[in-house]
Amino acid sequence: MRHSLLWRILTPFILLLLVTLGLLSIYLTGFLRENYLAQTKSSLLSEARLLRTTLAPLLEVNPHDPAINELTHRSALLLNTRVTIILADGQVVGESERPLSEMENHFDRPEVQQALLGREATEIRHSNTLNTDLLYAAVPVEKNGQVIAIVRLAAPLTYIQDSIRALVRSVFIASLIAALVAALMAVLITRSTLRPLGALNQAVTQLSTGILPEIDETSQKDELSRLQNAFRGMSTELQRRLTELAAEREKLEAVLRNMTDAIVIVDREGIVQRLNPAAARMFNIAIEQAPGRSLTEIVRQHQFVELWQACRQQESPQSLSLEVAGEHLFIQAVATPLGQEMEGAVVMVFQDLTRLRRLENIRRDFVSNISHELRTPLASLKALAETLNAGALEDPPAARRFLRQMETEIDNLTQLVQELLELSRIESGRAPLDVHEIDPLAFLRQATERMQVQAERAGLTLQLDCPTPLPAVRADPGRIQQVLMNLIHNAIKFTPPGGTITVTARPFGRELIISVQDTGVGISPEDLPRIFERFYKGDRSRSGGGTGLGLSIARHLVEAHGGRIWATSQLNQGSTFSFTLPLA
Repeated sequence: MRHSLLWRILTPFILLLLVTLGLLSIYLTGFLRENYLAQTKSSLLSEARLLRTTLAPLLEVNPHDPAINELTHRSALLLNTRVTIILADGQVVGESERPLSEMENHFDRPEVQQALLGREATEIRHSNTLNTDLLYAAVPVEKNGQVIAIVRLAAPLTYIQDSIRALVRSVFIASLIAALVAALMAVLITRSTLRPLGALNQAVTQLSTGILPEIDETSQKDELSRLQNAFRGMSTELQRRLTELAAEREKLEAVLRNMTDAIVIVDREGIVQRLNPAAARMFNIAIEQAPGRSLTEIVRQHQFVELWQACRQQESPQSLSLEVAGEHLFIQAVATPLGQEMEGAVVMVFQDLTRLRRLENIRRDFVSNISHELRTPLASLKALAETLNAGALEDPPAARRFLRQMETEIDNLTQLVQELLELSRIESGRAPLDVHEIDPLAFLRQATERMQVQAERAGLTLQLDCPTPLPAVRADPGRIQQVLMNLIHNAIKFTPPGGTITVTARPFGRELIISVQDTGVGISPEDLPRIFERFYKGDRSRSGGGTGLGLSIARHLVEAHGGRIWATSQLNQGSTFSFTLPLA
């Protein structure tokens, strides 16, 4: 029984629990006593200071005034404490518990001696007058830097001692209950833990005697020691090998799991042995479903299968770049044989270069578009300059006409550069928005009024048609006005004389939809999806001039506000450009 593992665990645990609970009870008793005393001292000193403020004027005028004793009695009733007023020579001139005639000189009291030195003092001692332990708090009353009296308050310690005794009883009962519950739980948990160890020990012992060499037993007789003897023989070698295998496996798993490139390992028969999460995402297949399936089923592109075959036959790395037409992906694949470690196996690495290819296309289109936009004004400027050099300077009217044309071309170049810079600042986030709650009617009316003259000059009717009032929106009024004027300007540009342009606004859910509708030439269906691309112009638009950047700037500004912008149109019937703003 004494060798039982159950009692070897429970005995020190229960002893430790009892000692801990006993020490905790002792500590809590002392801590609470000190805490109660500190709070009582602080309270008495605060009340003594308050009473000193009231008595100081009487003591300074006549320390023997009977009103002092009367005030002492009233204060004691209010504060529920004993109050004593003592002069600097020890004479008591105010006492709440006994008549003044019965009070002896208090000059030798410790708290009085401390207060005579100008310091606040507290003291605990037995009171002969009340025959009980009291806590005294004394504060000096000074006049011209000299102590003339002491205000002393006293409170019995009976209630503190009673509170501590009650708390000690509660702590003791709670500790006893906790000890019993903990001991019971320890017994139950220990028994349930040790029960399966016997069967496990027998099984491991049988295994060790059949395969592993015999080992010496330890001098201990408990169950865990016998289990340790059974495990010791096989644990060293198994532990070393398992550690090495686990470490290598973890390294491989970490590399494959965190690689952004897709990895597929294929054996000599074309069966997929392993792939990483990136490959699963690229080929849209679950990782656990891939092993055991053919490479053709996984990649679904015969060019990749041919790449694997070439790598296996030539036993050298092979590469291939392929654009997957249906999915609009551009993938570069590299197949490498794994050598003697995995004879006949091939590792295939797939890199998704779609984003790089799209960026390259965007850069190429940008260079092409900007070159096209610059070529026309530069060619015009060169032709005008050559004409002036050829003799047009001698003809003042012609020279002035050519100079005006040169100014027009230079203005177009300046507008192109400014809009490019504005678009770059908006796209990079360097154009901060001053978003706040505004009334949409304000910028709707202002934009319409500013474009009214230009519309009338073109022979068009520009009107604002929206209900009042409109709900407030959160927007940068300057930027939204820029968007609105851009849309109105385009409508004026592509609407024949006699046409109508209508600006409308209406709430829809948590958004405000603002539209600019014209009766112009319209936009062809093949051009409509691309009109918000920078530099894009439909065939009809090219006749109207412009840089092709206005709608792109408008799209970026609206999206920066958290809104959407779109267009609907029918040829020769007009177009409607709409965008949304979030309601406040």
